[in-house]
Amino acid sequence: MNTDPPIIFLPVLPLDDAVVMPGMSVTLPITNQEESDAIERAVDGHVVLVTRVDGEFAGFGTVAEVEGDLNLPGGMRGVSITGLHRAELGPAEAGGTGALRVGVTERPDPEDYSAEADKLAKEYRAVVEEVAEQRGEAERVGRFLRGIPHPGRLADTAGYAPEIGIDTKLDLLETVDVVERLKKAIEAQRDRLAEASLRRRIREDVNEGMENAQREFLLRRQMESIQKELGDDDAADSVSWRERIDAAKMPEAAETEALRELGRLDRQPEGPEASTIRTYLEWMVSIPWSVLSEDQLDIDAAREQLDTDHAGLEKVKERVLEYLAVRKLRKERDMDEAASGVILTLVGPPGTGKTSLGRSIAKSLGREFSRMSLGGIRDEAEIRGHRRTYVGALPGRLVRALRDAGTRNPVIMLDEIDKVGSDWRGDPSSALLEVLDPAQNDTFRDHYLDVELDLSQVLFIATANVTDTIPPPLLDRMEVIALDGYTEMEKVEIARGYLLPRQIETNGLRPDELSVPDETIRRVIGDYTREAGVRNLERQLGTIARKTAVEITGGETAAVTVAPDDLSDLLGRQKYFDEAAERTARPGVATGLAVTGVGGDVLFVEATAMSREGRGNDALVLTGQLGDVMRESGRIALSWVRSNAESLGIDSDEMAGRDVHLHVPAGAVPKDGPSAGVTMSTALASLFSGRSVRPNVGMTGELTLQGRVLPVGGIKQKVLAAHRAGLTEVIIPERNRGDLEDVPEEVREELTFHPVLTLEEALDVSLEKTGAPTGLGNRS
Repeated sequence: MNTDPPIIFLPVLPLDDAVVMPGMSVTLPITNQEESDAIERAVDGHVVLVTRVDGEFAGFGTVAEVEGDLNLPGGMRGVSITGLHRAELGPAEAGGTGALRVGVTERPDPEDYSAEADKLAKEYRAVVEEVAEQRGEAERVGRFLRGIPHPGRLADTAGYAPEIGIDTKLDLLETVDVVERLKKAIEAQRDRLAEASLRRRIREDVNEGMENAQREFLLRRQMESIQKELGDDDAADSVSWRERIDAAKMPEAAETEALRELGRLDRQPEGPEASTIRTYLEWMVSIPWSVLSEDQLDIDAAREQLDTDHAGLEKVKERVLEYLAVRKLRKERDMDEAASGVILTLVGPPGTGKTSLGRSIAKSLGREFSRMSLGGIRDEAEIRGHRRTYVGALPGRLVRALRDAGTRNPVIMLDEIDKVGSDWRGDPSSALLEVLDPAQNDTFRDHYLDVELDLSQVLFIATANVTDTIPPPLLDRMEVIALDGYTEMEKVEIARGYLLPRQIETNGLRPDELSVPDETIRRVIGDYTREAGVRNLERQLGTIARKTAVEITGGETAAVTVAPDDLSDLLGRQKYFDEAAERTARPGVATGLAVTGVGGDVLFVEATAMSREGRGNDALVLTGQLGDVMRESGRIALSWVRSNAESLGIDSDEMAGRDVHLHVPAGAVPKDGPSAGVTMSTALASLFSGRSVRPNVGMTGELTLQGRVLPVGGIKQKVLAAHRAGLTEVIIPERNRGDLEDVPEEVREELTFHPVLTLEEALDVSLEKTGAPTGLGNRS
């Protein structure tokens, strides 16, 4: 016998993305003809409700009874429907017209149920009541659930929960077994409970936070009112301080420290301590914690800007463009830009444009510029700041530079870093070690602020005249770029394009009122200035401009053109002369090349011999404020000349009976270094051989006892000094030949270079071929 329920055909009322479970009473709007036909063709008032998801019908539906029509708001038709029991869908009716009719097999729940089902029903009620309690609906929902005795119908109430998804509800509808359906319904309700608990905690936290904020606001308002009544106006601005701290967008640690100090200020009576806290907070909110300038990473525009501001200095410009290119690549490839940190150090004589070059670099990058002068500072607190326990404490210069710049990534120039001193108050150069290390300066801690400050975005550019006085650990962190000075051609170009227009404007003139031809500028460079840079040149041009202003205001002329012969009237007598020929005209004088704090320079080494009678046992006298290394060079030179007297054509017996005196003018200037060895030897060889040194030859190089010429530094600066002094030939060590590539091409073309390995080669070049008989030069 077949016990399966009979198949009946009922019209389908589709439900888009909705599920009606058995036992649910709902009102459905009738929005189209398909739905209207289904209601009209109901069989004994029955239809089957089938969920439709993405155009596909589910395999189970709910047999429902149409209880009557309703008029919904807006004039829309609706029907009241109650679900009766679940039904398994079969084939559609063939050849039908109007509403879709399908064969359904009804699957009502059995009247009897097991003990397990009863136990699960109790658990289900408990979970749902707990959910309702979270929502404040426990009493109403409890009464509703107690009115449903059957476990299966109880599980079907999950259809009322909007938080349960369509897929879960369809799964419950398709589960005919009551026990399995209850288990799934309990799991779905537990998920609701967890979600409701989370929402409740969030709501309570938000409410608690709002209550605390409102309470704090009211208390602060009351405190302000009390303080105003007491006349304590300064302490009444804590709300304003809090707003400024929020607006500063500090890092978390810095904001915590600022708020802690603000809390102390609120509790602090008016007095010195409150004033100290306000000063601290003022510094904290004035630092640009989160303000960044956007780098201009256009390489061509940067190159044009650098060329506009400075003539020459190709190596420096090339390095800046390399830095820009690296920043651009790292930004385009989403790499950490702070990792490309660099510390540039511009080393060169005064007046070579180091500071102005820093400004130009900042302008080409589109960044703010701030300058810190470090010359003469001896207190570590100048860098790290003073601790707040000291009266009058302030942050260090770095914090002040950031505040003045107004951004977190300015260009900061550390000017005159070679002149930093140290004493009992600390060593500022040691504090700079952390500042100038890209691997450490992202956590720099100022003693006054006492919070970490990120300096990794700052581009530091240091300047120095020499590197000798910079501590080695500090120098190791720097990328040194040498600015050795300008050639005469470069100076003329700088004067014409930059210095003269600036002085014309500074002195109130118009460009057509003063004209200084290039020949006049060359005469000013040669006769009135002798420097590696252009600072004195600008001073002389300023003097010319001022005297021109006097003439124009006096009505003497409307425009002035300065000829070379006019310079003596405008600038006075000539200050510098080419004296190499005059100084070396007699044997015993040689022209050396040296590097000083103001660039390359020429120096003359003079030698004379005298009878040893009554003069003691010291065969060598050295004067001219010479350092230990230079004094040793003099002794080595004399020893070599004596040991090689025969090959030089010198009477060794006559040398043995004489003392030697070496002097290096100017006597008031301290001198030291090994590069005078060749010059001293040449002066002694010239003295005893009677052969004068050729007046157009300059020389440099360290000498060994074996007569070998060792390499020295500062070749470019020395060559430029020789060029300025009018020399035409330069003797250098052979191993310095490669350094000539750094010398400007126009200078190399005007000079003849003699790289030598031994002193004999140097003497062949420097000494005249003939001279007075041996020993007759400079007798005492």
